[in-house]
Amino acid sequence: MKQAVVQLQGHQYFLKEGQEVEVDHYPGKKGEKVILKEVLLYIDGQGKVKIGAPVVKGVEVEAEIIKHLKGEKITVRRFRAKSRYRKVKGFRPLLTRIKVKKITYGQN
Repeated sequence: MKQAVVQLQGHQYFLKEGQEVEVDHYPGKKGEKVILKEVLLYIDGQGKVKIGAPVVKGVEVEAEIIKHLKGEKITVRRFRAKSRYRKVKGFRPLLTRIKVKKITYGQN
């Protein structure tokens, strides 16, 4: 099974073929294909590892956007001692669920 470490919007994700993963909101519509080219590490099915400096050239991860959703609620509290100041805010981050279709390695 092919695997890769991909940098996407400032975060790194360890992906395998056929895996579904939730990432920060990624622009695009449901069912749209996404090509990820910032691959930092590539492992082919036989265990050979290619490490990028900083990226591995010629490796692409093809994924599909499954749906857009909201994550769990995050609560932010502010507090100042001895002044009766308390403030509570909350929000739900926007996420995108993608499914990795295939990871290809073509010599460039």
